[in-house]
Amino acid sequence: MSLLVWCATLISGFIIVFALMPSLIRYFRARKEGQMIREEGPKWHEKKSGTPTMGGSLFIVAILVTTLWVGVWQHLLHPTTWILLFILVLYGALGFWDDSIKLWRKQNEGLKAWQKLLGQIVGAVILTLVYQHEHLPMALRIPGLGDWSLGIWYMIFVVIWLVGFSNAVNLTDGLDGLVAGQATIAFGAYAVIANAQHQYNVLLFCLAVIGSLLGFFVFNHKPAKIFMGDMGSLALGGALAAVSILLHHELSLLLIGIIFVIETASVMLQVASFKLTGKRIFLMSPIHHHFEMKGWSEWKVDIVFWSIGLVGAIISVATIITHTH
Repeated sequence: MSLLVWCATLISGFIIVFALMPSLIRYFRARKEGQMIREEGPKWHEKKSGTPTMGGSLFIVAILVTTLWVGVWQHLLHPTTWILLFILVLYGALGFWDDSIKLWRKQNEGLKAWQKLLGQIVGAVILTLVYQHEHLPMALRIPGLGDWSLGIWYMIFVVIWLVGFSNAVNLTDGLDGLVAGQATIAFGAYAVIANAQHQYNVLLFCLAVIGSLLGFFVFNHKPAKIFMGDMGSLALGGALAAVSILLHHELSLLLIGIIFVIETASVMLQVASFKLTGKRIFLMSPIHHHFEMKGWSEWKVDIVFWSIGLVGAIISVATIITHTH
């Protein structure tokens, strides 16, 4: 893929979001549709109540439009391209439904857990069917050990991977700009890997996501004018897991997405500790709130977490590229 196509894809995603987001923010403000802040969260987050949410709707549209028009131009609309777009839209739709219930009922609880889980599983199953149709290996690549054939069990892995990481990104989305920045780093890492493997249809999708998220970040960094909502975070998490699977470097996401892993682990440890001992490990979970309670500013948490994520991404990419060549 030429530099011109790289630039066109990035700029397209960025411009669509950057140009249309002010109108979307005005629309939500006029309708008084804003985020409901959970009562158990940090008290200083209460001032964010009422901030427009579902900003993810626009960057999902930008990713779709950009991937489609560049895909037609470059003849890159393969089945794997369509399944990435499908996962993005399906998981985004689940988040939209979840966000809509919250806004309608003026509460911080939306879809029931089983409803969200069912939708996520359906998406994962369809992904595996396309994966099989494309004759991709039903094997898990273990760094340093090669491929481990799983057969039908690989489908179970895909379900766990998509459900797990979509929820992990959702849990991480608690500070202004945190997920937008971290997801940009993660998709950037996979863009490099996709380019090295000459999987240009996956590269196209990653670049569309990066450009769109950069446009969104302009309005989402502290103090955020709009949040991505569950619609954005679930879509990004599902798409990120799908990209790692289609590039056949599934476990790389544990390092490339290390912040998402740490955030999820902090919640699991907190819940387990409290149920078993009655004591909490962290001042508050997910762990980004723990550091806030310690006195860190949102910007400090963002920058430290992005730095950790960037180091993880660089190590993972360097390792994969070295073994590829």
